[in-house]
Amino acid sequence: MGRGKVQLKRIENKINRQVTFSKRRSGLLKKAHEISVLCDAEVALIIFSTKGKLYEYATDTCMDKILERYERYSYAEKVLVSAESETQGNWCHEYTKLKAKVETIQKCQKHLMGEDLETLNLKELQQLEQQLESSLKHIRSRKSQLMMESISELQRKEKSLQEENKILQKEPAEKQKAQRQQAQWDQNQQQTSSSSSSFMMREAPPATNISYPVPVAAGGRVERAAAQPQALIGLPAWMLSHISS
Repeated sequence: MGRGKVQLKRIENKINRQVTFSKRRSGLLKKAHEISVLCDAEVALIIFSTKGKLYEYATDTCMDKILERYERYSYAEKVLVSAESETQGNWCHEYTKLKAKVETIQKCQKHLMGEDLETLNLKELQQLEQQLESSLKHIRSRKSQLMMESISELQRKEKSLQEENKILQKEPAEKQKAQRQQAQWDQNQQQTSSSSSSFMMREAPPATNISYPVPVAAGGRVERAAAQPQALIGLPAWMLSHISS
């Protein structure tokens, strides 16, 4: 018997639907590879399962280049339609492109956070692991650099504080030394002043102003011996008494 015609409608049985999807997907990927090799054509194939898992095939793994080429051709085709459709198509194209980029970035972010890893195969998980290890390496290197800079800054501050402490320790010692020198100098001044005053009192006693009457001889002449005490005025009393005796 010949192979019967398969009716094109949704397979209700979940297991049969999954088996059919797996077989048809493998065959489709195989056909895409064959046409790219046999006909030297650039082929890009994107498949999303019902669970959101991505299956793709691109010639020489140039999916981005093929999609960009498709977008250029699609945009050029829209330009030929009309000027109005050109403007609308441009905005639609930019919106679609930006939306796809945002979704890709969000997806990568979730993967880096350890979420939605069920859609990744072994190779993609290994690439993600390598990316995380590289990121951790850069983070640790930057952390070590900051720690070394912080340690150097603390050492510099410690050295500065030690120098300030030495200066502060020298100031009281210098003040005490200056005070001792000042006290010694004041004491020497007082001793010198007291010595000078006592010496002056011993060397120059106060003089006594004593006058004696001068006897007059007959004829108005003053005797020479009687006038002699006038020359002794200003001498100490003990010297006068000795001379008069």
